[in-house]
Amino acid sequence: MKPRQRRERWWLCVAPLYLFTLLFVLGPVLYMIAVSFAQNTAGTGFRWAFTLENFAKMRDGVYLNCFRESLRLALSTTLLNVLIGYPFGYFMGRLGARGKRLMLFLVMVPFWTSSLIRLYGWLIILQAKGLLNNVLLALGLIREPLKILYTYPAVLTGMVYGLLPFMILAVYTSVEKMDWTLVEAARDLGATPARAFLTITLRLTLPGLMSGVILTFVPSMGLFFIADLLGGNKIVLVGSLIQDQMTRGGNQPFAAALALVLAVMTTLLLALYRRATHMSELEGML
Repeated sequence: MKPRQRRERWWLCVAPLYLFTLLFVLGPVLYMIAVSFAQNTAGTGFRWAFTLENFAKMRDGVYLNCFRESLRLALSTTLLNVLIGYPFGYFMGRLGARGKRLMLFLVMVPFWTSSLIRLYGWLIILQAKGLLNNVLLALGLIREPLKILYTYPAVLTGMVYGLLPFMILAVYTSVEKMDWTLVEAARDLGATPARAFLTITLRLTLPGLMSGVILTFVPSMGLFFIADLLGGNKIVLVGSLIQDQMTRGGNQPFAAALALVLAVMTTLLLALYRRATHMSELEGML
């Protein structure tokens, strides 16, 4: 086969992928950006008239508070996932082959069940007459049931529970690929276990940790169904606000503007992740 014919067939193989990306990835994003600058018309959707009113509307205290609550919840979820998921993934990566298979199985089990079903399980556990309150009452630690459901701690619990496996798997993958002879060399040269961990292990597993942070922080900004189920209507996230504007509010341009701002925040975080990963790789090479 001639080189020219090979190039032509190569384009035939790649063309469907590019077409799919243009139609179902880039197309919706461009449409969202265009709608975010459109003008809302009550009852009839919107009309194509360029305006910045949708973005100016976000300066209202209600919407700023929504962004603050979403950011606070995302940061809290990410921090707890790091504190729980990093040690879990680290020691999981240090297990033998049989132990790794068992722990991977246990971590993957939640993905076999619908997230909504698992959240309804938390509803049963956290309600006033639920399992948690019954256990605490039986142990004599409390005298009356705690009001946990439909509060911020309940939403935070659901967020951490739903996103923790992503942090564990990201850290585990990074730990499993580590060259442990570097740690042994550092110990032989007189480094303490803590210093060897901070200078060798933590730096080499930083890409996995940052991947876990991305996989935790980004979804937690928009997982509105967790806040709706475990927080009722008391905690409104940006994702909840977008859904409300698309359904009951009927303001599609404002919903698109909110989604665009959220996408920009996510893009900036991804850029920081790439920079941190690149710097870690350079330090490892040096």
